[in-house]
Amino acid sequence: MGLLERLRKEWFIAGIVLVIAAARLEPDVGVKGGPLKPEITITYIAVSAIFFNSGLSLKTEELTSALMHVKLHLFVQIFTLVFFPTAIWLFLQLLSITPINEWLLKGLQTVGCMPPPVSSAVILTKAVGGNEAAAIFNSAFGSFLGIVITPLLLLLFLGSSSSVPFTSIFSQLFMTVVVPLIIGQIVRRYIKDWLERRKPPFGTISSCVLLMIIYTTFCDTFANPNIDLDKFSLIIIVFIIFSVQMSFMFLTFLFSTRNNSGFTPADTVAIIFCSTHKSLTLGIPMLKIVFAGYEHLSLISVPLLIYHPAQILLGSLLVPTIKSWMVSRQKALKLTRQPKVPVKV
Repeated sequence: MGLLERLRKEWFIAGIVLVIAAARLEPDVGVKGGPLKPEITITYIAVSAIFFNSGLSLKTEELTSALMHVKLHLFVQIFTLVFFPTAIWLFLQLLSITPINEWLLKGLQTVGCMPPPVSSAVILTKAVGGNEAAAIFNSAFGSFLGIVITPLLLLLFLGSSSSVPFTSIFSQLFMTVVVPLIIGQIVRRYIKDWLERRKPPFGTISSCVLLMIIYTTFCDTFANPNIDLDKFSLIIIVFIIFSVQMSFMFLTFLFSTRNNSGFTPADTVAIIFCSTHKSLTLGIPMLKIVFAGYEHLSLISVPLLIYHPAQILLGSLLVPTIKSWMVSRQKALKLTRQPKVPVKV
């Protein structure tokens, strides 16, 4: 699939998310016991389908070329899974005294706990011309880490507000996320040639299943007649999300361009996108498992549903600027490394 087509698909998903958010869908479709039977189709079938599909499409054999860049990987994963959630938690201590909806604020914390996405960071890194191999590795590795670390972070910062025991949460995560992912990778080994030849639409399949999950999430949100979602809180949350993303992109840029950082301009591009992007594909299913049966689950999910289109929008707008910086920086470094020719007198 071409780069423009993949980016167009990400924009399509982002647009659908916003349309669903604005439409306030019919409530009886997504709630428990409705026509879609989300307690079965979403909780088990849809989530497992996404990760089986990810296992089939994930080209782990291509990650070996980026494996040795340990410093870059450590930077991305520590920033994403340690610094990001901690910084958001500290920021929320200040926001807790404001009249912003407390469940939307908790939703911001869930955004901070999410791992990097598998697709958007890689697409934007490639569009700029950055270190694509590093972006692929960190997106894939971060997703694997997220299966274990993200639930722990959610329980650490928010606690489990569901009636589901801690062991049941991880057993369900293992059965609906880890097992399908591993099975997908095993199946890929046997049909790899066929997959490379036919190129099945993995992205389209995952996108359709993810839209179904998002749809039922919003249905659950607006099915509650007592939902307390005021426009002021929603507008402020959107502003905060864009501000946080811009601030963290700038912060990763500063850290990775220091003289003693050891990162190339191409590395910086991968760091900017992989460190600040968050996975909707892993996030929504995981929230549904960790906070199963929780009445405020839908409100908590809203910031993540907003963050997804926001990261694609900002990333797409910044591609020309970042690419221009990277090219000029590479030229400057090339000139400084050229040996000076002595002038003959």
